[in-house]
Amino acid sequence: MLAPAKVNLFLHVGPAKENGRHDLDSLVMFAGPEASDRLEARKATQPSLDLHGQFATYDLATPDNLVVQALAACQARGLRVPPMAMSLHKELPVAAGLGGGSADAGAMLRILVKLGTLTPPVAMTIAASLGGDVPAAFLSRPCLMRGEGEQVTPVTNLPDLPILLVNPGLACPTGPVFRAFDAAGQAAPLELAELPDFEGVETLAAWLEAETRNDLQAPAISIVPEIANVLGELAGLKGSLLARLSGSGATCFALFSSRTDLRHANETLRMRHPRWWIAPTLLGGSQAH
Repeated sequence: MLAPAKVNLFLHVGPAKENGRHDLDSLVMFAGPEASDRLEARKATQPSLDLHGQFATYDLATPDNLVVQALAACQARGLRVPPMAMSLHKELPVAAGLGGGSADAGAMLRILVKLGTLTPPVAMTIAASLGGDVPAAFLSRPCLMRGEGEQVTPVTNLPDLPILLVNPGLACPTGPVFRAFDAAGQAAPLELAELPDFEGVETLAAWLEAETRNDLQAPAISIVPEIANVLGELAGLKGSLLARLSGSGATCFALFSSRTDLRHANETLRMRHPRWWIAPTLLGGSQAH
């Protein structure tokens, strides 16, 4: 089961609430196989979790792993979940603003739905209990993500978006970014965005540039200054329509009007920065994984 990277095309953040969390307004789309983890799971006599891939580390095989937490949340609700032998292929960088752990949990919940263990409404309820990105990751299709992330509304008729995802190889944990956002004291009450109809990637990128933002971009740069360099590189690539941070970072993205421009941009940036994680992919306007 694919667990695709989540990209926040915009991310508006409200002031901190009494519970310390924030209301969000975000347009979320998901990457193709080129920028995805993969989770395989089957019924077994004993539960197990094996890790593979370029970002697999021993510290991910703990009870804190969101795949394990998804199963534990099912069991805590009295649901009969069989022991699962799981193999997680980690190809997405960690703490990167791509919702990798949430994507893995969403894939686990989709597997349980496919097995008949969960119904989609129950799976969505469990997803909301696991974190703000997990409901959208469970849906794994273009959507508006609101509330604290638990309110997801599918969005249709978006164009396919050629996109270059770039991470400089630096972790940018969500908690410190939100604390920096709160410390800046500039949060305003949310005004929910109204999506117009888009003729293509150019009109969508122009609307994003003029009408939206990522409120966590400046706080993330204050913690990981290299993000600003990545954004500058992306903005300067031929055919780049928009360069922006995804989520809380440190992954940035650039939108391109064609796959040809995307391919050339990928080749150019790989030559300049061979140590960066760079993934050209397509955000599908109507796909579900």
